[in-house]
Amino acid sequence: MHVEDAIQTLLAVRAFTDQSVSDEVIHRILEAGRLTASSQNRQPWHFIVVRNRAMLSALADAAKTGPYIAGAAFAIVVAVTPTKPAISDASRAIQDMMLVGWDHGLGSNWVGSPGRMGEINTLLGIPDDIEVVSIVPFGYPAHAVGKGRKQRKPLEEIVHWERWENTGGQEPGIH
Repeated sequence: MHVEDAIQTLLAVRAFTDQSVSDEVIHRILEAGRLTASSQNRQPWHFIVVRNRAMLSALADAAKTGPYIAGAAFAIVVAVTPTKPAISDASRAIQDMMLVGWDHGLGSNWVGSPGRMGEINTLLGIPDDIEVVSIVPFGYPAHAVGKGRKQRKPLEEIVHWERWENTGGQEPGIH
């Protein structure tokens, strides 16, 4: 899959089959996170891979917006050493991991939000000075997932050229 195809078709998946995911695919996903660019190359992230069914259920209970974590083949808990750019860096790593998972036929979704995941630290023995950014469950989608174009605003509504008042999908003078 080309990267543009992955970006155009990646969808949130919240229901998974019980099919396991190979260690090789998990490693490729983790490698995508590891290789993500970061501010000043600090690489503030830590990735905790959870495959244990009981722990996936505990994570699902702790993350109020992610009960479906319990049905995932595995989850990656993304945590950071808190610095100003750490959340941005971790977000980039999460997106890269989700795209690589998607390329391998896996669905995923971002669960939780930074500053609200303290219970996860306790569950996984993460030190108090490390902040959990998100839990990202991965698995093969339980239902057919369309890979068509997303419903997004057109460029004309969101792009500005040089100044705010210059809106439109193409730069003025370029056609």
